[in-house]
Amino acid sequence: MQYKQLVFSPTGGTAKVAAAIARHWGELIETVDLCDAETDFSQFRFCADDVALITLPSYAGRVPAIAAERLRAIHGGGAKCILVCVYGNRAYEDTLVEMEDIARECGFEIVAAVAAIAEHSIMHQYAAGRPDAADLSQLEAIAARIQEKLDAPQPSDPFPIPGNRPYRKAGAASLVPKAGKGCTKCGLCAAQCPVKAIDPANVKTADSKTCISCMRCVSRCPHHARTVNAALVSAVALAIKKACSVRKECELFL
Repeated sequence: MQYKQLVFSPTGGTAKVAAAIARHWGELIETVDLCDAETDFSQFRFCADDVALITLPSYAGRVPAIAAERLRAIHGGGAKCILVCVYGNRAYEDTLVEMEDIARECGFEIVAAVAAIAEHSIMHQYAAGRPDAADLSQLEAIAARIQEKLDAPQPSDPFPIPGNRPYRKAGAASLVPKAGKGCTKCGLCAAQCPVKAIDPANVKTADSKTCISCMRCVSRCPHHARTVNAALVSAVALAIKKACSVRKECELFL
């Protein structure tokens, strides 16, 4: 039996949630980085004895389009899978149900779904420091319950996953990071951009048509030289303040 985690985590919060669940399988689990623009994801093939942990962030209540595209290239082969969506304490809306549809298209058998919280990748005041100790404890308990289901001798009954079909309209990226005076043109941002939106020959800005506002270039810049429009961030933060004011908790569906 193979255990693999398929993770799209530009700024690391989604990966922390995935690691908290995957820790239950120890060193048996292998990671597939869905952020890697150079990988041919069609090479990954599962079989019915395998288990996949698929962990993606929610972008405005949807699966990031590039993550969906890369996930669709993977051959599920009847493997059991756990779906995990991670959001910044606002709402995950149709993310999990979209993940469900993609996973079924790939040929995975879904045994559980989880919604978890991580620090917002743009408005860091929301869900700051999460997943925190309480989240990690919940995720450990969730992993144990999922393992019980995986170990059960009888096939499980279908279970509902929250969300709507058709999905909500996907939002366009509006926060495109730019480099300031501190930029040394080291090229790290261009090399690590999940969608190759930054030209290595001109790293000062990103292609607004390609950029997905994932903030990886901001989080990875060793000189903290990349930022987004502060006024626009403040306006967006104010608009979602009410939705983010109450602490959301991890949810399990199985």
